[in-house]
Amino acid sequence: MHEVTPDSPDPARGAAVLAADRAHVFHSWSAQRGLSPLAIAGGQGSYVWDYEGNRYLDFSSQLVNTNIGHQHPKVIAAIAEQAARLATIAPQHANEARGQAAQRLTALAPEGFGKVFFTNGGADANENAVRMARLHTGRRKVLSFYRSYHGNTGAAIASTGDPRRWPNEYATGHVHFFGPYPYRSPFWSSSPEQESERALRHLEQVIEFEGPGTIAAILIETVVGTAGVLAPPPGYLAGVRELADRHGILWIADEVMCGFGRTGAWFAFEHYGAVTDLITFAKGANSGYVPAGGVIISAPVAATFDDRVFPGGLTYSGHPLACASIVATIDAMREEGIVENAAMIGERVLGPGLAELAQRHPVVGEVRGLGVFWALELVRNRATREMLAPYGGTSQAMTELAAACRSRGLLTFINFNRLHVVPPCTITEEEAKEGLAILDEALAVADAYYEG
Repeated sequence: MHEVTPDSPDPARGAAVLAADRAHVFHSWSAQRGLSPLAIAGGQGSYVWDYEGNRYLDFSSQLVNTNIGHQHPKVIAAIAEQAARLATIAPQHANEARGQAAQRLTALAPEGFGKVFFTNGGADANENAVRMARLHTGRRKVLSFYRSYHGNTGAAIASTGDPRRWPNEYATGHVHFFGPYPYRSPFWSSSPEQESERALRHLEQVIEFEGPGTIAAILIETVVGTAGVLAPPPGYLAGVRELADRHGILWIADEVMCGFGRTGAWFAFEHYGAVTDLITFAKGANSGYVPAGGVIISAPVAATFDDRVFPGGLTYSGHPLACASIVATIDAMREEGIVENAAMIGERVLGPGLAELAQRHPVVGEVRGLGVFWALELVRNRATREMLAPYGGTSQAMTELAAACRSRGLLTFINFNRLHVVPPCTITEEEAKEGLAILDEALAVADAYYEG
């Protein structure tokens, strides 16, 4: 079969791809009957295209994971080379690619992180981090934000705060609390500093009422992702570190979405001067080219299992294709200054550009983010901050906004009343400005629903 490109479309083949999908593929997080997914034929860099020849600027990075863009040649070559040498091997054996990937990952982590447990993705990374914390502390409870998403396995979905948790609450020992959110403060705060102080006081009270001796871990997305791109205000993570240390609790930093350049740093917690106990990763570690994730483990936690069996494992833990892609991704990001590019794009293009859109479009209640990790909070009324779609749901306004973006060649990431601007870390200034211009047109559609 010939390669389908924007200049060489194949609508008949696209129709067959869609027909096979609708006949046999069971999609996640969806009622199946009404689905009509976009059939993607290929991609390169910041773009993907369909079988009709329509080209889309990927402002979603798929599920906020293609940090190095689509089809990066160095990573594709590394996967092919590893496949030719050794396509798979069981995790009980030593493997060169796995060892190299672990070396690359621990070199990025703070001092004192020397071991990596590999998983197949972010959910099982968080699952196993929770398991480690419980075994290390001898305690059961895990605290996490209401506004959070940690994955769709047993403990990970129970730790999740958003509505996807509701039909999946089978694991026990999970307690939720309110994290900082200055725009919609649950603490009636009037500044980020006050929000931090009051949010920490709230967390301290939750710890006291739950019983410090019962709590194994505090699990936090360093910058909350799917639930709103919520960066912690000044002093918050340092306060979490102090509370954890005071009570013998581990802090697990979920860096699955916010890590590997997404915020303009290798790990998002680097912005805040606080060091965690366990780091979970996936997505950007290899841009999702092969399913991969894991836990980077601090020395005290790793030492717990020097002479004690760790009761967890996966057939594909440290899969050689996945590990080869991690090595190639980290090396390419270093060689090409991709993390630095993400920081620059956020500072020079996306931050100022989105702020300008907020000035022109009343439906934009707040712009927040850093690096290539941004969200527009869309409202019906800036004074009341009424959301353009309800919590846990959607609206005609958001549906039309998404359609307006897609019809103009922009793939977006939308959740409830928020439009997330999360392009690859490799995006150029020209491409970022192209996306902003499309958003400018599309937001005019949403402005029709503004009632302020």
